[in-house]
Amino acid sequence: MIDARRLRVLRAVADHGTVTAAAAALYLTPSAVSQQLAALEQETGHRLVERGARGARLTPAGDILLTHTNAVLAQLERAEAELAAYGAGEAGTVTVAAFATGIEHLVAPAIAALSRTAPGIRVRVQDAEGDASVPMVLDRQVDVAVAVEYRGAPGEDDRRLTRVPLYSEPFDAVLPVGHRLAGQERVAVAELAKDPWIGPYPGNPCHDVVVLACEYAGFAPTLEHSSDDFHAVVALAGADAGVALVPRTALRGMPLTGVVVRPVRDTAPTRRVFAAVRRGAEAHPLIAPVLDALAGAAT
Repeated sequence: MIDARRLRVLRAVADHGTVTAAAAALYLTPSAVSQQLAALEQETGHRLVERGARGARLTPAGDILLTHTNAVLAQLERAEAELAAYGAGEAGTVTVAAFATGIEHLVAPAIAALSRTAPGIRVRVQDAEGDASVPMVLDRQVDVAVAVEYRGAPGEDDRRLTRVPLYSEPFDAVLPVGHRLAGQERVAVAELAKDPWIGPYPGNPCHDVVVLACEYAGFAPTLEHSSDDFHAVVALAGADAGVALVPRTALRGMPLTGVVVRPVRDTAPTRRVFAAVRRGAEAHPLIAPVLDALAGAAT
């Protein structure tokens, strides 16, 4: 009989690409992961993982088992949800990972709403960049991710996850008050091709949005300054250090000293935000109210 705990190890290796990374995600030692894989191979009678200089990858047999693994683990999540519902499930802790703006504009209002509608639910919050929270859900480090669409993000058809769209928002151009385009009502990205730029670090989903917007406008931005903190980005623009594209909600309530904010002409780059849980967990009596509260905060 196949042990479901070993299926989680197999999926972690498939997700992370190396035994070492999978072990770190599962809080195990690499030798323990290797032992679990060896036992799973013995249980199935097939070689499931091939190790090489570039890491570990699943064999064709491993791919077949991974497909069933996603279904089995989703069903186990549903079983836990139903058992929790049977036992009332009115009190407990839900851990949410979200990026800073998402915490401010979604998670904090959702917590305030839950204190009135579901006072038995305690939400624990972890700050995580928009592309980091989904892997944390898959690795069972958190229950809910508030994430940003990014290149390589699991799609809506990913059988490991259930996604809940929350909101989409445009990026606005942030310019120094003395900028040559500061007097325009709207700014085309192409008009900023020769300017120095301020933006997030590579790996941040918003970095991808900015770079792609510039590529679509026909140029590669000269990123002179990098910060994942939009307060810092705006402050640098106010010091005449460059121009930036910033998500609209990140600018809400922020001091805009020394800058002007202008909508982007034509098609504005967009940040798409969603919540994600392990498939099957969306019906859990503790998690479902949190998802509803997040959706309510997004409207």
